[in-house]
Amino acid sequence: MKKFLTVVLILAVLGGLLIAGGMKLHAAWRTRHKPKFHEASVAQGEIVAVVNSTGTIQPVLRVSIGTFVSGPISELSADFNDRVEKGQLLARIDPRIYNAAVARDEATLATAKAEMARVIALRQQAINDEKRAEQLREINPEYLADSVMDQYRFQRQSFDAQLRVAEASIKQAEAMLENSQANLGYTEIRSPVDGIVIDRKIDEGQTLAAQFTTPELFVVAPDMDKEMYIYASVDEADIGLIREAQQQKALVEFTVDAYREDLFTGQIDQIRLNPTTLENVVTYPVVVKAPNPDMKLLPGMTASLSFRVGQRQDVLKIPNSALRFYPKPEHVHPDDRKILEGAAKVELAEDEDQTARDKRSAAEKADDGRKRNQRHVWILENQLLRAVPVTTGLSDYTFTELIEGDLKVDQKLVIRVEAP
Repeated sequence: MKKFLTVVLILAVLGGLLIAGGMKLHAAWRTRHKPKFHEASVAQGEIVAVVNSTGTIQPVLRVSIGTFVSGPISELSADFNDRVEKGQLLARIDPRIYNAAVARDEATLATAKAEMARVIALRQQAINDEKRAEQLREINPEYLADSVMDQYRFQRQSFDAQLRVAEASIKQAEAMLENSQANLGYTEIRSPVDGIVIDRKIDEGQTLAAQFTTPELFVVAPDMDKEMYIYASVDEADIGLIREAQQQKALVEFTVDAYREDLFTGQIDQIRLNPTTLENVVTYPVVVKAPNPDMKLLPGMTASLSFRVGQRQDVLKIPNSALRFYPKPEHVHPDDRKILEGAAKVELAEDEDQTARDKRSAAEKADDGRKRNQRHVWILENQLLRAVPVTTGLSDYTFTELIEGDLKVDQKLVIRVEAP
């Protein structure tokens, strides 16, 4: 009997040890295979929403300087990057043939004036002859026949006509002389504005031919040290935000590769209404003006722009990673799994045929757009995830504004689940 009790006692101890060991092993297994939840905190502070784009820097005004006359370049007085003043000589075209044309037209004008003087003298003689003939007829009508009187009268009228022709010839000669003098003046290429020469397209000795088109000689940009333009292309989906930013006179921040550590600022000057469509993508040109006192912004540079389309101060901010998180059903509390089922139905609906989705009314599409701001975030409760509905607002690349939702500062939100 004692031997039997001893065996039973030994078996009981061994069984207890096995049970205890099994429980420890099970607990260890559960611990080892428990999913690891990564969390981020709700914060409070400022949110600045931006729309990013790229653009090209150009002068506010580009003055293209050409010429109306042809000929070889005999003198070149301006080069790239030169600062020039209004009226300053930039280049000179060989003026010899134009000097000759002026001399020819001056001689033509002098000839016309001399011819007019001769006609005036002959006309005066004809007037005097006609007056003498009339005086003789007054003394005795039979002194001169009617045919002789007609001869004097018509001779005077002929010289009247010749005088008008001479006057017209003088005007014509003056116009030709003025044209020749203007062409001579065009041989001196002068700057019409104060500015900087950003392009020179001629060399000394080069021959210009301006018969059919006006050759472009220089491009001068005025006020480059005051202000520059950045021409950016913005997607049609963001134009509404850009227009609101323009009305609020919001800042535009941008950088250029030449000065990576410098942050430049500007303001939206124009949203132009001439869209560009490329591969079914519609963009609008947006012009940003920026000060350039240090002349760091040069024509042709590429600018990376950030348009401030919204700003909120001292608001609750949800980490964007928490909004992007989508849990598996086995990690979610049973009461909240229906949320995942609804999300799955939405995802399935989005995979439907594009034609079927396009049959929705405009009101339905607008309602869907409003519902996009209604989301869920997930908190950890007894090793299971519980959903918290939120309504979001402005977003940057790290946080999104919380408009409605039962969250508080420093509350932990699940952003990722690591598999055991």
